[in-house]
Amino acid sequence: MAKGSKKDSEKSESGKEKDVRLLEGTAVRNEKAGKEDGRVAVWVKESDLAYEAELKTLQIELMKLQQHMQKSGARILVIFEGRDAAGKGGTIQRIISNLNPRNTRVVALAKPHETEQTQWYFQRYINHLPHAGEIVLFDRSWYNRAMVEPVMGFCTDEQNKRFLKDVPLVEELLVKDGIKLFKFYFSVSREIQKERFEARKIDPLKQYKLSPVDNLAQKYWDQYSIRKFQMLSETNRSLSPWTIIRSDNKKLARLNCMKHILSAMTYDDKLADKHLVVDPKIIISGIDELHHMEENLLTPGKLRG
Repeated sequence: MAKGSKKDSEKSESGKEKDVRLLEGTAVRNEKAGKEDGRVAVWVKESDLAYEAELKTLQIELMKLQQHMQKSGARILVIFEGRDAAGKGGTIQRIISNLNPRNTRVVALAKPHETEQTQWYFQRYINHLPHAGEIVLFDRSWYNRAMVEPVMGFCTDEQNKRFLKDVPLVEELLVKDGIKLFKFYFSVSREIQKERFEARKIDPLKQYKLSPVDNLAQKYWDQYSIRKFQMLSETNRSLSPWTIIRSDNKKLARLNCMKHILSAMTYDDKLADKHLVVDPKIIISGIDELHHMEENLLTPGKLRG
């Protein structure tokens, strides 16, 4: 297969050229394919081939991990937080794509209904915690009360403060009960976030992601930065630390997130450690992110998303 750009083009009914993207995994599956009837040559980037090959390797490792969990009864809870269009959903899709759905769940809760609004805040989340052998991924979580809700006025200041004091205690209970907890914050730059919002408007496959909150995310950028700093300051604990993922490059963010999970787990026939080393420019500890924010609070333009 020829190498270069991952885009091909064809004429639409109006006569204009339109971009056609290969489904992820197509390039690496056909890398060594020869010329024959019914095939056309497509130019793809060498970096895309490398990404698809590494992604497949890591997805196989996740399958090994899941098989080990079913034997050992281990439980994993993965929390995905971050600004809108930071790449959380795409990473979740790649993690679960080849896992057994009977032991994998993605939890993406809608806003609480009338009854839930009267309950203990954590109650509706507790119902979704993993059972033995299960991986549960929260696409946004109880940390809505740390950033989105206070910025958008969906909770009171008192509710926000109480949450920040309570959540480390709740997470401590989960970890001490044996749940392996990962907390990822996807950090996207303001410029890239804006580009991704614009892409949603013209890509019919992404328009389901369009939300009135998109424009407000840019408008309230600085307010979200302040809430992020408060959240990390109050909830980055030794038992339940935050891991920051720089996600301007979605592909690198996905690969490094998967590597971080795999490197922290023990399972049969595990890939050699050298293949699971994360990129320190992509994976940042919560404490290092706090130091970065402390140094740049008076120069918000330097703060990362």
